[in-house]
Amino acid sequence: MLTKYQQFFTGRPTVEIAKDLLGKRVCYAGLYGKTGGYIVETEAYLGENDSASHAFNGRRTDYTASLYGMPGDIYLYQIRGRYCFDIVVQDEEEPQGILLRGIEPCEGIDLMKRHRQMTGVNLTNGPAKLVQALGINSRQLDGQPMAGSPLYVDLENFKIPREIITTARIGVNLAGKDGAKPRRFFVAGNPYVSGMHKREMDLEKHGWKD
Repeated sequence: MLTKYQQFFTGRPTVEIAKDLLGKRVCYAGLYGKTGGYIVETEAYLGENDSASHAFNGRRTDYTASLYGMPGDIYLYQIRGRYCFDIVVQDEEEPQGILLRGIEPCEGIDLMKRHRQMTGVNLTNGPAKLVQALGINSRQLDGQPMAGSPLYVDLENFKIPREIITTARIGVNLAGKDGAKPRRFFVAGNPYVSGMHKREMDLEKHGWKD
């Protein structure tokens, strides 16, 4: 039987879970302290039938095995030498995932700055940036359930977006059959969304409801 935590990550469409993650906190209890931030940008990947998915056409390797795990498991992968964090969703053997693309720092911010040697929105406004800022620099946690892991999403303490924007995903093959599908979601106006233009930023409330 699935735990209540696991149930959040299955039983409904992946795009709905991706939108519902906006405003939740991702946290990492690392060796040097705790870091964390509110999720402001996600992308949904719909498994074997999604041309942008690592599991497209049933592709399965030792590297991508974690995608076939339980809902709420961690899928850490490398791209161009940098680490990205996917959350496994849907039932076991149904390899769908949600990529975290941006977070608004809220805990251990000074530590995050040291990890990145960076300040401002560039601290966490991209999938590899946020993983580095949290303090993760290996695939050691790959395949672990977030419940009980030092890397997890806090479902109890969250903010609520005023508006959610939906677009095509970033960095996928647009020539693929699903390349232009609307599967990227972000908090309108949040400065930590990747590629957010300054003129579009809500610098007062960061796109959150009161």
